[in-house]
Amino acid sequence: MSSSATVRTARRRTLRIAAATLVAAAGLTLTACSGSDAAGTKSAGHTNSAAAKATAGGGSGVQSSDGKERPDAKSGTKSIVATDKQSGGAQSARATTASPVRTQTLVDGSTAKIYDLGSQRYRAEIVSDGSVVATMETTGQDADAGLDANGMYVVLTMGGEVHSWMGGEHQGPGTFKLAGGWTAKVTKVGELRYRAQIIGHDGVAATLETKGHDAGVDANGVYIVLSAGGVISAHA
Repeated sequence: MSSSATVRTARRRTLRIAAATLVAAAGLTLTACSGSDAAGTKSAGHTNSAAAKATAGGGSGVQSSDGKERPDAKSGTKSIVATDKQSGGAQSARATTASPVRTQTLVDGSTAKIYDLGSQRYRAEIVSDGSVVATMETTGQDADAGLDANGMYVVLTMGGEVHSWMGGEHQGPGTFKLAGGWTAKVTKVGELRYRAQIIGHDGVAATLETKGHDAGVDANGVYIVLSAGGVISAHA
């Protein structure tokens, strides 16, 4: 081999080594950028969610689930309006991430998952075929929650108890006899807004009112739901 051929061979080897070095360096740079982008994407995609709650309540003269007597009708009837506020803050985050305190099978075969939010606040998720189909939550302010789930009625009490039943419906407006000796006077007060006065032997004991959502109350062991469509049902 001539001396010129030897020089050309050495140069080609030097160029190949340099090119390999550049490729390796580029690979390290791409790996570092890819890791940074993945971390950024993960951070941006992480969100917190909270389900809408259905809240409702009972008023004066009705014994609450904690066994304490509420003020009687003589001191004025207390009305509690159902709202469509979203539950927020640490309590809602706890409900979506923590395990339920218990589960309960409802009358239609679905399941209620009950979460303790603290301060007499409970949340129930109604699960059917593996999906959450409804959520209800007590306010912790002397109010139970009610739900009309396509003809199955559910009350969630301030003590975290869940009661479900079917039947016994009355379509308001009107005055109706309910289970347990109660009488309900249902009036329409607006679009998807009905009011029900729960009347006992001593007069009006509680008032339920909807505002686009159902309302419910535990009236001394008689469970009452007033739907946003004006249907009222009770079960003892």
